[in-house]
Amino acid sequence: MERITYEQLLEAGVHFGHLTMKWNPAMAPYIFMQKNGIHIIDLMKTEKMLEEACKFVKQLAKNNKKILFVGTKKQAQEIIREAAEKTNMPYVTERWLGGMLTNFMTIRKSIRKMENLQRMETDGTFENLSKKEKLMIGREIEKLQKVLGGVAEMNHLPSALFIIDIKKEHIAVSEAQRLNIPTIGLVDTNSNPNLVNFPIPGNDDSTKSISIITQAIVQAILDGYNERKIEKETVDQENKETE
Repeated sequence: MERITYEQLLEAGVHFGHLTMKWNPAMAPYIFMQKNGIHIIDLMKTEKMLEEACKFVKQLAKNNKKILFVGTKKQAQEIIREAAEKTNMPYVTERWLGGMLTNFMTIRKSIRKMENLQRMETDGTFENLSKKEKLMIGREIEKLQKVLGGVAEMNHLPSALFIIDIKKEHIAVSEAQRLNIPTIGLVDTNSNPNLVNFPIPGNDDSTKSISIITQAIVQAILDGYNERKIEKETVDQENKETE
């Protein structure tokens, strides 16, 4: 796995925090200095903690576990969706539905409803409906797809969450805590890093910053998949030789 370097983090502006007046004192250990009323994040700490998060994520992927990607703020939506699709992981980019984890069975029912409605479009049922009914069902599908499309194939609770902006996604963080699901989060200077298991101190507002941190997580997952594949091939080869 190629590590993201200090220079790359610097170039992506990961070190730019929020205005000093908006800071969370719990972030003090990760702040290098303040400049022009803005907190500057210590990228040495970011680099170290990103590496720890990547090791954890790589192991999960190697064990074929699911990580739920969460990023509903405008700057994160596209990056998170693409990253999740690239790694075949579930994602939430529109809106976190309360109970997404803590009331998982109800969420699964909504997903089944969406799938049943989608089936109606393809199995000929639609042909027997009025124009108004078709329109209403179409809107319902669109609404459900927007919110639940990214988790439609998540049949079990995830093994971890990767979150952009833990302050904005506080409900997701809180639900994961209640269920003891580990969390990895990009944490800016206005947030409490103690709320997540693997905080990554960094700018959570810039697309460049979100992108480089997400890129590192994606690479760690792909490396985990690759190691799993190699180990499986080795075991298969050994089994063939002993037959």
